[in-house]
Amino acid sequence: MNLLETLLDQLNGMADQAVRMLPSLAIAVVILIATSIVAKFTVNIANILIGKTELRPSLRTLIETLVRLGVWLLGLMIAAIIIFPDLTPASLVAGLGIGAVAIGFAFQDIFENFLAGVLIMVREKMRIGDVIECEGIIGKVEHITLRETHVRKLSGEVTVVPNSILFKNPVEIFTDKEQRRHDVVIGVSYDTDLDQAAEVIRKAVTDLEEVDTEKGIDIFAQEFNSSSVDFLVRWWSGSTPRAGWESKDKVVRAIKRGLDEAGIEIPFPYITHTFKERVPLGESPGESA
Repeated sequence: MNLLETLLDQLNGMADQAVRMLPSLAIAVVILIATSIVAKFTVNIANILIGKTELRPSLRTLIETLVRLGVWLLGLMIAAIIIFPDLTPASLVAGLGIGAVAIGFAFQDIFENFLAGVLIMVREKMRIGDVIECEGIIGKVEHITLRETHVRKLSGEVTVVPNSILFKNPVEIFTDKEQRRHDVVIGVSYDTDLDQAAEVIRKAVTDLEEVDTEKGIDIFAQEFNSSSVDFLVRWWSGSTPRAGWESKDKVVRAIKRGLDEAGIEIPFPYITHTFKERVPLGESPGESA
């Protein structure tokens, strides 16, 4: 009987406490409703202010999320203090700090990618549509989120790259500018007049529409190869991989055609074969006739 009475007393005490907390709970619900309204209003104001800038869409989404999160954290803190009067803003902040540290250790990789995503969006060097290369991944950037970046490979597949990889490793951006320099090596025979060959190559490349002649065309006699003297030909054209391949195709065809018309030979590499003399059994190589 004593156990039953104790249990009933505890239940009655909990019921009385719940009844006394009803006004506080009602106020907390009103505060949460007001927080929802204020969050929407604040986000709309942020959208109006952001609309006057040229921020990328992913960065705008990040700002909206942070504004909404900040308003909701403030509203939840006020509601918690009303429901539990013993709580103070200092104790709540301290509790949030300890909780954040614990969550940070538990989800270290997630937060690392999140912070890397924020920094990638802020620095604005890598844009949607850029063709990049990082850690052997080459493709076009299609989407940047807070945790990962979607890179469409040149062969069509999509690679989901964690933002921490793009932030901690060197990233080569091919399309940072509208044009970049391309090059090809061409060899001519040793009996060729190198000045004439260079002039033929320059004229062939200059006549192409895909080549930006204003930035100059470089033709350097590079080295003495096994069967040819090699020229390094460099020119400026479109920065995308497709534009580079198309311009190189045009350049190679034009150089080949120009050298053929000038009677300049593009030699094959010398191939050395070693033949072994067949010797009958019992004879040395010098004894066979």
